[in-house]
Amino acid sequence: MLYGFAVDDHELAAQLATEAGRLLLAVRQEFADADVRERKAAGDKRSHDFLMEALGNQRPADAVLSEEGVDDPVRLRCQRVWIVDPLDGTREFSELGRDDWAVHVALWQAGELIAGAVALPAQGITLATPHVEPPPVAPDKPRIVVSRTRPPAVALAVRDALDGTLVEMGSAGAKVAAVVQGLADVYVHAGGQFEWDSAAPVAVARSAGLHTSRINGSALAYNQPDPKLPDLVVCRPELAREVLAATC
Repeated sequence: MLYGFAVDDHELAAQLATEAGRLLLAVRQEFADADVRERKAAGDKRSHDFLMEALGNQRPADAVLSEEGVDDPVRLRCQRVWIVDPLDGTREFSELGRDDWAVHVALWQAGELIAGAVALPAQGITLATPHVEPPPVAPDKPRIVVSRTRPPAVALAVRDALDGTLVEMGSAGAKVAAVVQGLADVYVHAGGQFEWDSAAPVAVARSAGLHTSRINGSALAYNQPDPKLPDLVVCRPELAREVLAATC
């Protein structure tokens, strides 16, 4: 469905992420009996194709950086670049019944992330700028959200420093969404990511009033020549100093 989109960039990001999510749910059902690799490939391709066509129609003058696309260096000369992950958490998507995967759509303009949306299709949720509710009051023990297979050492260090607990979850978008929703309090990653892994989640987290940075406390920079952005902290602002001290 490539019609009826609003002019506003925030609304466009939300609608694109939500519609791509619906498409992915349909792909999941269509490939329910197929090989897992087929399911993953179909999800990645169809969501990417949808987003590229929709952005081409709705924002033809803008550049796009997508995980599933060829990186065109023309984006480095553009004032507006959409940074998208058509399917964040391909493994979780491929495992029928899991809901911790996402679609990311963000807009970078003149050095800043100005709009973003994270859709959690299997949960029926889309978190989108400009208005994201801050998380509710935190529990006594901070909850650090980590990958369910390989918790990074830096996350374990944060857990120990804060006397916290671990919460296992899938994709990066789902992890940041958990912090935004108050289901976790800290997400820290230092194992290698790219701009599309964090652009939309960071835009949403900032809109909710959360702290976002590199693990050394420096600013996150997007639309760089090398799209690798290997580490990330998203947490409640009152925990930021302790979290960053534990990552050094």
